[in-house]
Amino acid sequence: MGTTMNRQWLLATRPKGMVKESDFRYQESPIPELSDGQFLVRVLYVAFEPAMRGWMEDRASYIPPIQLGEVMRAVCVGQVVESKHPSFQPGDCVTGGYGWQDYVVTNGRGGLMPTTPIPRDVPLTMPLSVLGITGLTAYFGMLDVGKPQAGETVVVSGAAGATGSVAGQIAKIKGCRVIGIAGGAQKCQWLTKEAHFDAVIDYKSEPVEKRLKELCPNGINIFFDNVGGDILDAALANLAPKARIVLCGGISRYNEEELPPGPKNYFALILQRARMEGFILIDYASRFGEAIPELAGWVASGQIKYQEDIQEGFENAPKVFLRLFEGKNIGKQLLKIADPPLARK
Repeated sequence: MGTTMNRQWLLATRPKGMVKESDFRYQESPIPELSDGQFLVRVLYVAFEPAMRGWMEDRASYIPPIQLGEVMRAVCVGQVVESKHPSFQPGDCVTGGYGWQDYVVTNGRGGLMPTTPIPRDVPLTMPLSVLGITGLTAYFGMLDVGKPQAGETVVVSGAAGATGSVAGQIAKIKGCRVIGIAGGAQKCQWLTKEAHFDAVIDYKSEPVEKRLKELCPNGINIFFDNVGGDILDAALANLAPKARIVLCGGISRYNEEELPPGPKNYFALILQRARMEGFILIDYASRFGEAIPELAGWVASGQIKYQEDIQEGFENAPKVFLRLFEGKNIGKQLLKIADPPLARK
């Protein structure tokens, strides 16, 4: 294997306000020995999600918080390099919740996400992006919570992100008119030219509420929200009757020391007989086998385009995580930390 040491990034302190590089601590530790029923995975790519910021806080949530001194939690792609498990052999490429570290010993079950084999014809990063948490979140959030109907107007905030871009394209597949909200000319251009959104609002240079009124004269039927805050308020002011607001995330508030006041325009939910509903992806785990082939088919047919922002270097993990909150990433934020050490099976 060539090494007996395992580089790791641990949660050092619970962040106050904006997450900082100093909230993490680097360490090297020995790679554990295998027991029967276990296998050793060499981590190759790490995926970053805005939700990871919430996992760092000491509060009740849909999954337990990361404890101080624990390896930072993340979904990763890796390769099996040693095995005492009958179902996993050296050379197998896999995805699972392995965290910010070079190596992990596992039995393949439990944790953030159980180990799943990656078919040889699937690109290694795809299970972390369009076929991973972000693609699945877009799939179930749009289809099960939003319930798009042909001809409806759909607005997506954080539309250039890995989840928002896929959610909007799924709405297009279902025959909807789709408007994105994103920051910066490069992101907006990709959404119209590559992802084929019907229109995009650049929140950095345009008044969002005014532009929504212009672009949605009959109101918004579905608002898929990844941002919260003022953007959510602007959408609430422009709802159509029986509108559905899908609460996927709220990146505008993740790093606030004190939570901002709630939306001012929430009364529109009553006036328009609309509903606002949140969801958590793990509730749909039993249906992942239904969603992944459909997403893969849409990608293969060109109906879904996706982007991956791949940075490199294990030492850069905290910096790469911060990119999510600095608006630097375009598409799914990934970190490459190694090439496969063995021939891929």
